[in-house]
Amino acid sequence: MVFPQRRTPKVGSDLRRYDVCNRKYDDRPTAYIDVNMRTPCISPTTCQFDGMSKDELSDFRPHLGRPRGRSRKGPRTTTALILRSVAEQGGDLRRLLHPRRERKPSGRFNARGRGREAAAALEDHGGWEFYADTSDGSDMRFRARRVIVKARVVKLKGVESQAIAAHLRYLQREGVTLDGRRGHAYSASEDEADPKAFAERGLKDRHQFRFIVAAEDGVALGDLNPFTRRLMGQMEQDLDTTLDWVAVDHYNTGHPHTHVVVRGITDDGKILYIAGNYIAHGIRARASDLVTRELGRQSELEVQQKLGQEVDHDRFTRLDRTLLDEARDGRVDLRISPGQSYLVRVNRHLLISRLEKLEAMQLATPVEPGVWALSPQLKPILTQLGERIDTLDLMRDALGAEAAHRSVANYMIHREVPRSPVTGHLVGKGLAGDGLGDKAYLVIDGVDARVHYVELKATLVPDEARIGAILTVGRAPSARSVDKTIAAYAARNDGFYEPQEHYELARMTARIPGGDVEGHIGGHVRRLEALRRAGIVGRLDGDHWVIPRDYLERAAAYDEREGRKVAIEVHSAVALDRQITAEAATWLDRQLVGRHRVETAPMGFGNRVQNALEQRAQRLIANGLAKRRDDGGVQYQPDLLATLQQREVDRVGLYLAGKSTDGRTYVPARDGSLVRGTYRRAIALVSGKFAVIQRDQHFTLVPWRAILERHRGREVVGIVRGMGVSWQLGMQRDRGLSR
Repeated sequence: MVFPQRRTPKVGSDLRRYDVCNRKYDDRPTAYIDVNMRTPCISPTTCQFDGMSKDELSDFRPHLGRPRGRSRKGPRTTTALILRSVAEQGGDLRRLLHPRRERKPSGRFNARGRGREAAAALEDHGGWEFYADTSDGSDMRFRARRVIVKARVVKLKGVESQAIAAHLRYLQREGVTLDGRRGHAYSASEDEADPKAFAERGLKDRHQFRFIVAAEDGVALGDLNPFTRRLMGQMEQDLDTTLDWVAVDHYNTGHPHTHVVVRGITDDGKILYIAGNYIAHGIRARASDLVTRELGRQSELEVQQKLGQEVDHDRFTRLDRTLLDEARDGRVDLRISPGQSYLVRVNRHLLISRLEKLEAMQLATPVEPGVWALSPQLKPILTQLGERIDTLDLMRDALGAEAAHRSVANYMIHREVPRSPVTGHLVGKGLAGDGLGDKAYLVIDGVDARVHYVELKATLVPDEARIGAILTVGRAPSARSVDKTIAAYAARNDGFYEPQEHYELARMTARIPGGDVEGHIGGHVRRLEALRRAGIVGRLDGDHWVIPRDYLERAAAYDEREGRKVAIEVHSAVALDRQITAEAATWLDRQLVGRHRVETAPMGFGNRVQNALEQRAQRLIANGLAKRRDDGGVQYQPDLLATLQQREVDRVGLYLAGKSTDGRTYVPARDGSLVRGTYRRAIALVSGKFAVIQRDQHFTLVPWRAILERHRGREVVGIVRGMGVSWQLGMQRDRGLSR
């Protein structure tokens, strides 16, 4: 079937009622189908029928007779001839013979919502169209540019604000721009939007929408900012409301794409519901139109060239999807036949080449010439293989030039937190999967000479886990050490735990890190307080806690429910090379003087750690903080860590005092002294994180703890114990113990 006009209705995939009296035709017969009647008719060569008036022409409705029989050489009936002609030109017989029925909405966002009318108008967007004025005079099909849109509706009820903020932070992570720098958020009116302010505005929203928009020809688009703003403007027209949104462009993959986060609220403060068909089809159609206007329509030749690049891909491709759609009972028949679909006929050589590739992968087996049997595991295996390849590419990109010296056998992929702890320095992080969820990934160059990819909840990754930081990631023990201690005391004391008795015993016999006995006991009390709120333990008074016999099992189950089985410890936010010469208490120093030094491999990052430890030891000897023994070993100063930490804290404190605009002075915090004042903020030093406590006309720096964030801007009280502080927070205090 030939369409001689410049532009004609799409056959099969996008049929429309056609008025033969408003067109000019040549002498070639053309078959058309009226989709309302679903019956074929033959168009005349002129706009008048012999012997019929114009009124009679408008009433003319041809009806086909009953099929008279079939021929082995091919279809003989008019219906069969027309249907074969439709198939040869790319029409979809299934849609022609079985028109789309109204589907029952599957959920709230499908049942109602804005954008339904626009989605209905765009339902058949993206089909092929014919043009007859090509350079060689032949007909060629063209279509709109392809755009992939992924969407997720995130219900915010019960979602922590940290999760929302973490998602926006990861979108702006390092290495996502064209020059490898940190990404930046923008909005409809701001080139530098504030994601934190956006998150705070949406804390009380019912839900938010997250989109990923990726044009197939995104590289040719260049800057995605104007395209995204035009798309969001078109969405505002379709949804009949102003949208509050922020977007971040990513260029760190083969296909540049944009992450867009939209608040679930209209411009008049009501809940924004978007129709499901608009999310599924409307946004993609609008984006496709914008890209097509920018780059022009895509010819069938271009599509075949892109499909040809997928023949050797080790992932699930469009060719594989076509093979599965054409398969019958697990077999695909590519033999030339009159009833073969247009899609298979024009891409037959590519499909055969793809099947040969699948045969080598043992996912397809030739049954007879032109017929292959497909493995039922074809799609899951290729999908999993593609995910692994993407993950390996991500790990190589994170390693950079170092990847050339690493074997693929040393790349370890953990889709969940590994049970055995992984220690190393962080070389990459971001959002896992399609980037719409709240799951993050970390790429760690381990001291075991392996590169680890770890997926975990984004809220579990601390802010100190920056690129270059040294950290340990693993599963928390089945029973915490604090729980074991509580259970042991309760077993000896008829099921009771007494903090004061524990304090007296620990002060005389136990070796507490930093000498902070009160802080050590306070940690036990805080743990019991959390378990008391969960109904696991009871408290008679401030010094008597009732511990059940199955305490360890119930405490472990509580951690499992709360998602606290993941242990992430950031040893140092400072890179390894900087620690060698730092005048501060570093992770290298803790490794040198600690009793449990991490085991390192003689290759990769493990070899770098070994060399750094030797250089750090020589540095300490040169500064008089250590000396070489006769046996070749190194003897370090007993209070090495405390000395180095205090030196850095005093140096930074004096610097901050010099930069102060209100004349505040720095007062060092000495062991045993009382710290009282308003907690202002936290600062990150090489020795760790420290809190700025301000009072009157002076301030001091003390080791930071997470519990202080609940009291930012309020007065806090604590006693300095060695390298820590025993805080007395809250309205009630029991014998000076932390609450």
